[in-house]
Amino acid sequence: MPNYYDVLGVSRKASEKDIRQAYRKLTREHHPDVNQGDKASEEKFKQINEAYTVLSDSEKRSKYDRYGDNWSQRRNMEDARGRQGGTFHWSDLNDSNFFFEFDQGASSPFERLFNNRGQRQTQSRRNVAPTERAVEVTLTEAFNGTTRVLELLYGRRLEVKIPPGVDNGSRVSVAAGEGQRGTIHLVISVKPNDRFERKGKDLYTDVEIPLDDAILGGETTVATLTGSVALTIPPETQNGQRFRLAGQGMPSLSGSGSQRGNLYATAKVKLPNDLTPEQIEMFRQLRESRINTGPTPEDKNGI
Repeated sequence: MPNYYDVLGVSRKASEKDIRQAYRKLTREHHPDVNQGDKASEEKFKQINEAYTVLSDSEKRSKYDRYGDNWSQRRNMEDARGRQGGTFHWSDLNDSNFFFEFDQGASSPFERLFNNRGQRQTQSRRNVAPTERAVEVTLTEAFNGTTRVLELLYGRRLEVKIPPGVDNGSRVSVAAGEGQRGTIHLVISVKPNDRFERKGKDLYTDVEIPLDDAILGGETTVATLTGSVALTIPPETQNGQRFRLAGQGMPSLSGSGSQRGNLYATAKVKLPNDLTPEQIEMFRQLRESRINTGPTPEDKNGI
């Protein structure tokens, strides 16, 4: 089994921020959608998520640092020391609620199977051990929010809501039963998008502009996650010039306020092809005119 720190490329003294940043970088590089058909990259992606699931949880990380690859087995042994057994009961899934219930008396083999912490339980006390699930969403789903149906034991299903604004590494806690321990933690990863690059709440995209519009000015449309918006192109727009479209980025995961991030559109000037002889002559005359009038300040600066 590979060392989890080596999988993420961080030291054993790495902070939570370092681990989260390494996870986000690696999931982008090894995402199955980016490396279709690459079995090695697919296996690496699974190892990255497994390593992050352990190292991002302070309790699991502490046990991993102490016991290494056997950390989960040693955890079960420690939990079993103080455990008082009981008869196992399953309570039906009711919308978003499910739980395990233990009666005092007999020993339960299921208790070890589900890795529940050992405690004396009464019939009125209902618990389920926290668990984590990796959930992948598209950028559009991260923008609007979405739902996922989780498959539970014995064919039970649980529909959970993923709020707008989630990003790679976001953790969404879902109440799955009664009591504080009845919780499922969803670890989110966002699929790469062909059109937009995301940095926090801001989005970045390219917009193609014809040469004549770049020189004379004009108007074009820019695609957003909610449709298209008009963008005014000023005269003499340079290739690579960036325009800010305020409020066209991602929503805040915290849900505080309605302000969204920004969308930054980078101009990509498209040079014409298949020019007519008359059009080529016009460009020739333009070049001669610029030569005869001398270099402009822009020419001197290499623009």
